[in-house]
Amino acid sequence: MANETTLVVIKPDAIQRGLTGYVLTRLEQQKLHVIGAKATRVSRELAKEHYKHLSHKDFFNDLLDHLTGKIHGTSYVLVFVFWGPEAIERVRQVTGATHPEKADPMSLRGSFGRMTAAGIMENIIHASADRTEAEREIALWFRPEELLSLPIVTGA
Repeated sequence: MANETTLVVIKPDAIQRGLTGYVLTRLEQQKLHVIGAKATRVSRELAKEHYKHLSHKDFFNDLLDHLTGKIHGTSYVLVFVFWGPEAIERVRQVTGATHPEKADPMSLRGSFGRMTAAGIMENIIHASADRTEAEREIALWFRPEELLSLPIVTGA
C-alpha cells in the first residue's frame, strides 16, 4: 500500500448545516494523518481554478457560487490534506459518489447530500479523485510551508 496525499474541502453547505464535526469524525476513522488544515475564504478566481475542468458545463457558475459561499451565506470552507496508505481511495469511499442521489446511503454524501428544490446539488464535501488531481489541488490550496513535511507517528 503506497502512501499518498489527498485534498478534502468541507463545503459551505456542510458548514451552514452544522455537519463539520460529523464529517471530520468520519474522516478521522480512516486513521490517516492530517498534514495540512485551514479555514479559508474562497475567491471566485480560486473556485474557477479548482473547477476549471468543469468550465464548459452549464452549471459552472452555480458551482462557483456554491464554493465561494454565495448560495449558503457561509464565507469560508475548511480544507485538509490527508496522508497515508491509499488515502485517495479511502477518503473517496467515505465521501461517496459526487451526486448525492447516486451515493452509497452510508457515505457522507449519501447521508447528508441533497438536491434542493432549486436544483442545486449540495454534496457537502470535495475529495480529490486521483493522484494527479490531488497534486494539482493541494498546490492550489496550500503553500508548501503550510504542510507538515512528515506526519508524526506515535504508537501503532
